[in-house]
Amino acid sequence: MSVPPNDVTAPPPAPAGTPSADEKQWAMFAHLSSIIGAIVTGALGGGWGCFIGPLIIWLVKKDTMPFVNDQGKEALNFNITVAIVFLALLILSIMTFGIGLIIAVPLWIIVGIAWLVFTIIAAIKASEGVAYRYPVCLRLIK
Repeated sequence: MSVPPNDVTAPPPAPAGTPSADEKQWAMFAHLSSIIGAIVTGALGGGWGCFIGPLIIWLVKKDTMPFVNDQGKEALNFNITVAIVFLALLILSIMTFGIGLIIAVPLWIIVGIAWLVFTIIAAIKASEGVAYRYPVCLRLIK
């Protein structure tokens, strides 16, 4: 749809490579959906669903919004990494008949706080249109 040249009320089109406002919003949702997924599945037992929200948003928007494709994959990879760490600590605790909890509980707290902080930073950066990269992340989905 083209805008007549004398219409000054319409915003200019976004330059190539710059994410649109819609893309920025969906990218932010991709990051924040992990918090909602963790809360919802935490109430059901465990909080392992931190990667479900980013997965859904990435699958729905990856073909139509390049910025959401990038940030959705980043959010998904980071949350899968965090879930693997939590699962490894749980297995350690089970295999040591609870003695591993001495190590696991403090690490769960540290990783949980870091996960929350990095997720909020990523959401803020995505809302600004900046492609955020988590500092510690397995790039499982390329």
